[in-house]
Amino acid sequence: MITSADNKTLKLVRRLASARQRDKLGLFVCEGEDLVESARAAGIEPVDLLVAGESVEPELLAEVSTLAHPPRAIGIFRRGDLPRGTRPRALALWHVADPGNVGTLFRAADAFGAGIALSPSCADPTGPKALRASMGSLFRVPATEFDSVAGRRIALVARGGTPLWDVDLSGEIVFLLGAEREGLPEDVSFDERASIPQAGGESLNVAMAGAVALYERSRR
Repeated sequence: MITSADNKTLKLVRRLASARQRDKLGLFVCEGEDLVESARAAGIEPVDLLVAGESVEPELLAEVSTLAHPPRAIGIFRRGDLPRGTRPRALALWHVADPGNVGTLFRAADAFGAGIALSPSCADPTGPKALRASMGSLFRVPATEFDSVAGRRIALVARGGTPLWDVDLSGEIVFLLGAEREGLPEDVSFDERASIPQAGGESLNVAMAGAVALYERSRR
């Protein structure tokens, strides 16, 4: 039973709150039994597991948690154990900086059998907010670099593109999604622009747009 805040594992959990430390150590933290169980169901075991009342005093676990309501379990995982690779359909995210959107896009990809490709400057999918938004999908969805996915590249733009319903989505497809405000820069190559027709409102949130695009691809 861990009874001191100076315990090395608790110190590691604190360090891993920093994206820089996650990059340096290749580790990340999952808070909550649901996320830990999602990892295990995907065949990914924690390198260390802290359970309140079993391996650590509950007050100490609460102190290192980022959640408003402290979890019963916190697991430390290796980034290298996460699934890597591509699928015939994918979302390629360009500078999507909001961790909630990145996590939600992993969840959408999981729902529709897609992969994820991330550019530099995207939010860290192993950060606490992205992990929670993914609802465990991070452990099931293969991810790779932005330019590593094959297939016809469809740039999703707020307006001015071919209506998505009229775009040929057969074969391997990559939907390109830009940053929430700036969109896709001119130097990002693509084969076609597509827009999701709307009855009102300015534009869809990037996570909503990605989910709609994957649904349209899956229903064809």
